[in-house]
Amino acid sequence: MTPEKTLFSQIIDREIPADIVHEDEKCIVIHDINPKARVHLLVIPKKPIPTLFDLAPEDKDLMGHMMLLLPQLAQAQSLDGFKTQIHTGESGGQEVFHIHIHLLGN
Repeated sequence: MTPEKTLFSQIIDREIPADIVHEDEKCIVIHDINPKARVHLLVIPKKPIPTLFDLAPEDKDLMGHMMLLLPQLAQAQSLDGFKTQIHTGESGGQEVFHIHIHLLGN
């Protein structure tokens, strides 16, 4: 039995529509459907990693890629500052168990 695909894996596979801001070989960036700021983007790796606890040493380049992408995305959205959030685990507020970075700015 294969595990059920997450919402984000379904978006990556184009099974569910999303407002895509950026896509490359490693990640996809979408507008959050329930924004908490004027700009609220989700930076999602294409590799389905459930939580930060599940990161492996070979994921450092992927995570670095996502972190370096954040300021580029912010500038493209005309932000001169932003904050990021990564929820980890149910008690950390994580709702979709596929790691992602929230980029928020006003």
